[in-house]
Amino acid sequence: MLKLHFLFLILILTITVPTALSKFEAIESLLQRLDSERAPPSVQEAAAKGVLKRLLPTHLTSFDFKIVSKDACGGDSCFLINNHKKSGQIGPEIIISGTTAVEIASGLHWYLKYWCGAHVSWDKTGGIQTSSIPKPGSLPLLKDEVLIKRPVPWNYYQNVVTSSYSYVWWDWERWEKEVDWMALQGVNLPLAFTGQESIWQKVYKDFNISSEDLNNFFGGPAFLAWARMGNLHGWGGPLSQNWLDQQLVLQKQIISRMLELGMTPVLPSFAGNVPAALATIFPTAKITRLGDWNTVDGDPRWCCTYLLDPSDPLFIEIGEAFIKKQIKEYGDVTDIYNCDTFNENTPPTNDTTYISTLGAAVYKAMFKGDRDAVWLMQGWLFYSDSSFWKPPQMEALLHSVPFGKMIVLDLFADVKPIWKTSFQFYGTPYIWCMLHNFGGNIEMYGILDAISSGPVDARVSENSTMVGVGMCMEGIEHNPVIYELMPEMAFRDEKVQVLEWLKDYSRRRYGKADRQVEAAWEILYHTIYNCTDGIADHNHDYIVVFPDWDPSTNFESGKPNHQKKIHFFPPGNRRYLSQETPSEMPKAHLWYSPDDVIKALQLFLAGGKNLAASLTYRYDLVDLTRQVLSKLANQVYINAVTAFQKKDIDALHFHSNIFLQLIKDIDVLLASDDNFLLGTWLESAKKLAVNPSEKKQYEWNARTQVTMWYDTNGTTQSKLHDYANKFWSGILESYYLPRASTYFNHLSESLRQNEKFKLVEWRKQWISLSNKWQEGNELYPVKAKGDALVISQALYEKYFAK
Repeated sequence: MLKLHFLFLILILTITVPTALSKFEAIESLLQRLDSERAPPSVQEAAAKGVLKRLLPTHLTSFDFKIVSKDACGGDSCFLINNHKKSGQIGPEIIISGTTAVEIASGLHWYLKYWCGAHVSWDKTGGIQTSSIPKPGSLPLLKDEVLIKRPVPWNYYQNVVTSSYSYVWWDWERWEKEVDWMALQGVNLPLAFTGQESIWQKVYKDFNISSEDLNNFFGGPAFLAWARMGNLHGWGGPLSQNWLDQQLVLQKQIISRMLELGMTPVLPSFAGNVPAALATIFPTAKITRLGDWNTVDGDPRWCCTYLLDPSDPLFIEIGEAFIKKQIKEYGDVTDIYNCDTFNENTPPTNDTTYISTLGAAVYKAMFKGDRDAVWLMQGWLFYSDSSFWKPPQMEALLHSVPFGKMIVLDLFADVKPIWKTSFQFYGTPYIWCMLHNFGGNIEMYGILDAISSGPVDARVSENSTMVGVGMCMEGIEHNPVIYELMPEMAFRDEKVQVLEWLKDYSRRRYGKADRQVEAAWEILYHTIYNCTDGIADHNHDYIVVFPDWDPSTNFESGKPNHQKKIHFFPPGNRRYLSQETPSEMPKAHLWYSPDDVIKALQLFLAGGKNLAASLTYRYDLVDLTRQVLSKLANQVYINAVTAFQKKDIDALHFHSNIFLQLIKDIDVLLASDDNFLLGTWLESAKKLAVNPSEKKQYEWNARTQVTMWYDTNGTTQSKLHDYANKFWSGILESYYLPRASTYFNHLSESLRQNEKFKLVEWRKQWISLSNKWQEGNELYPVKAKGDALVISQALYEKYFAK
């Protein structure tokens, strides 16, 4: 107490203390209000029981759940685990108490992990491992009561684009699993963005905008996130009434379950993006036509959206109407709303008074709809557009609303934390977030040390304004180790000793210990999962992002320069893949020694006999083998292009054939695991359709997002081509293979004819083939074929045993 008193005396001498104190008071009142509005204890206890029933139906009677007040936790959110006081062998063995159903589910997960050695992962990353859990009546007892408190109030989840990269084709069956996963991981502040186009349709109808007017405003299903943000309009659309109605029903199911579990859903709010028709209906409104966002030719069908100025009175009217229409549809389910008006939309002036006025107007639109509204804003702009958002501009925006009425997501804190350089966001509460993934790419990548220590460093720093941790990946269902550790940080008040944690993780994930696999994980920790070069990672392996360049000149032969910093996301444009000039080959990101990871694969394979029955082991083995082979392919590609430059046609054929064979071999490898199949993605899209027209549209959306992404012309690929690239069986052999084969054929032909490489001719041929593939309807398998262990071993021997 003396130490705390001394610190307080020091703090009151600084001019920032009144700001900090009022901020914490405001957050506390928000938390109290949210607590008072949660579902009754009986509803939450039943919801937690439902999670248990779906997760572990054999043990439904083994656990007893109880909601307790924060007083039982010293005023914080927490869960408690105790032995159940009972007589006899039948009935509950363990009682788990928590301040909400999320805390109860988190306590259940904690007990199953650390007392029973179980593991819960997404189905597409191997699923759950429960073989180590003893039978009912034999569960491990605790020596003492376990009390785990949240060191910060919130565990946030999702990115505004996850809805397009991962959730777009989900039905309620899949969403129910995801909400269960959230609860088990302790997520209590998730985005709830599904179905908002249906709300907008109702809102705009009141402003005399017809459904037909919205046909070129809403994007297609796989591109809704960017239509919502005002980056594009109409691309992949229009949306059918069936889609709109279907998604609204789904949203209500999602929100209902979140509320039953005691979560606080974050709903969307108005960011200023409006249909073109609004400018006609309201000719005096301050509406700006934005610039081009990554189109090839500025096609007005989807380029250059319309932004209503927040200073215009109509902005407040529309924003208020949208909030109220959501409340009418869903009920008063939250006080927290997401809005990113300035994300990738730079204000027209850096005048701080102007910025303050705009920020105040954005908040006022929320406030008019919900007087308790709190603005949740992604803080990505402070990194991506740092040349504009200098300290005065940042402070002007953050202080444009009352303290406690804005929460910032430090979106990229795992790599580029803004809290360190912004005086803790100038007193504004913020959530420490891990971004980690771009475009839903499949690549083993992460920074375990940053995850295990970053949130703790931020929370205990001087004048900390941190109020939560979060996961803000663009796409999910990959790198399960990252998504096991990160949510744990919502309940840890000390740094994690990663190497020790990994040994325990390995035993849990595979159901038993294996010395060689543990040794492999130690290597992976120091290599793949220790990326410290500061590059915003995005998978640029040549197989999935084939270089679009003329190798005739200015090629740096030999090994790629790993020291060169290649930033794939230029300031001010988050989803832009830099277009290399024809004379420059892009470097694939490599932050570790490939030889070390090959050694890890060798150790991993050695554990196969011991872990062959484990689906989680099989998933990790396939993923690790894919990782190693994809990095090998990068060097093989460089060898092929070097041969071309030396005019050695035999060497060009030799290396290009190896590259093409690697694509085929990786496709066979991925085909051996249900979780790496293109067919699953395409069939889930078609399943939502109710007529042939929708079926064709949805499949085109699904195929286009993971390939060209955006528009092309006859000779120029989309600027976003391969942004959402996927290592899936089916897409490798049918899409990436013919692209590479066509390119190498053009290289060979230029050598045979002693002519310059015809880059434009290759582009024409490839773009035509790509567009036909996007329009295609070929069927791809949805069930695995082959034995992953046998295939991985054979590929290791083929490429590395020598």
